[in-house]
Amino acid sequence: MSYLKPCSRHPELKWAQRKDKVFITVLLPDAKDAKVNLEPDGIFTFSAKAGAENHPYELKLELFDKVNVEESKINIGVRNIFCILEKAEKEWWKKLLRGDGKPPHYVKVDWDKWVDEDEDTGGGMGDLDLGGMDFSKFGGMGMGMGDGMGMGMGMGDGMGMGMGMGDDMPEMPDDFEDSDDEEVTKPGESSAGEAEGAGKKEDEAGKKEGSH
Repeated sequence: MSYLKPCSRHPELKWAQRKDKVFITVLLPDAKDAKVNLEPDGIFTFSAKAGAENHPYELKLELFDKVNVEESKINIGVRNIFCILEKAEKEWWKKLLRGDGKPPHYVKVDWDKWVDEDEDTGGGMGDLDLGGMDFSKFGGMGMGMGDGMGMGMGMGDGMGMGMGMGDDMPEMPDDFEDSDDEEVTKPGESSAGEAEGAGKKEDEAGKKEGSH
């Protein structure tokens, strides 16, 4: 079952579930132009570019059952895209994809997040360490991605501030130059004193020679 263009590649995908949620992680480091779409009937699509040559990657999955798009969330990170899909009905899915065939080779179980049905306490994500991920809702994903880009711009502004600080740094040596000037005058004075002392010694030597 293929929904992809011949030139597209499949990113690796891992999944796990709870009674009310499905966790999907698309493993694609440094993904560019990532687009994820989720439809109420359980159609999950993903596209992005990655790699030095910007190879296109695409996915289209028909999930086992319907989902609640408005309550589902997504985090687009540097190394992966992590989705928390809210099930339309709080029931344990037999598998991730509908149909009788075997899942594609790139779809794997996420054993780090997996629990068995009889071990599911219904505590939602309480047993997961999400590492402070910032999630956007699927309904406003475009805005969320835009906000992420805005944060990038903010980082750029921060860099600008850093450059501004760098511009101020050359003013610091002025103080040192002033202190150097003060110190320079002292050796000059001592040099003049030494020259005057040397002149006196020469006069005394000349008087001694004249007396002989």
